[in-house]
Amino acid sequence: MPTEASPEQDPGHRAERLRNALVVVLAVTSGAADALGFLALGSAFTSVMTGNMVLFGVAVSHGDVSGMLLTSVAIGAFVAGAAVGTRVAGSPVAGDPVWPAAVTRALGVELVLFVGVGIAWWVFGSDPPASAYLPLLAASAAALGLQSSAIQRFGVSGLSTTYLTGTLTAVVIRLTSGHGFRAVQHSAVILLGLVVGAALMGGLIALAPVLVPVLLVATVAGVLAVVLLRREVLHR
Repeated sequence: MPTEASPEQDPGHRAERLRNALVVVLAVTSGAADALGFLALGSAFTSVMTGNMVLFGVAVSHGDVSGMLLTSVAIGAFVAGAAVGTRVAGSPVAGDPVWPAAVTRALGVELVLFVGVGIAWWVFGSDPPASAYLPLLAASAAALGLQSSAIQRFGVSGLSTTYLTGTLTAVVIRLTSGHGFRAVQHSAVILLGLVVGAALMGGLIALAPVLVPVLLVATVAGVLAVVLLRREVLHR
């Protein structure tokens, strides 16, 4: 008599676990890019747009034209990237596989943007001048906007790599409502990925700035490589 497969053995469950692990890697990318923008490109974020809005308001109050320009460019570039990502990745539809191919295409565009940022970073000797902050920040913010909207194609509530204040809030609500850690485990790992990415980028900027682009490119390229290698699992 056949035995019923456990959830861990179910192909759909394995695909979802792999997708969720790849999303954590993309959260590392987000943390790294945000740290790069804040520490090396004029102190603006590339994915935390509410933070940029606050910084813009502070800059206005101090008459800081440079601060206003940097944050407004970052916000505009993120919005543009999110719009392009929506067009490329599309919206969730019935019958979507665990990892729609359109998400892969959107992340491919993100990778191209980060490769461009990396090339420029090395052209400037891993120490870009202030005149290069705006284009580098804009490209990085557009890349994160693309990533943010692409992840929404999964149609999974709470699954995000950039809107993580909401993720943190959801973790707190679930824990204080009596749910165990298992119920928030993946959200907590995504938040940890963000912190790890920021920490790694901070360390690279301080100790090995020539490797800064490697972290951004390697995380996104690594995700795409796994998707292509495991497409028979993720596209079922």
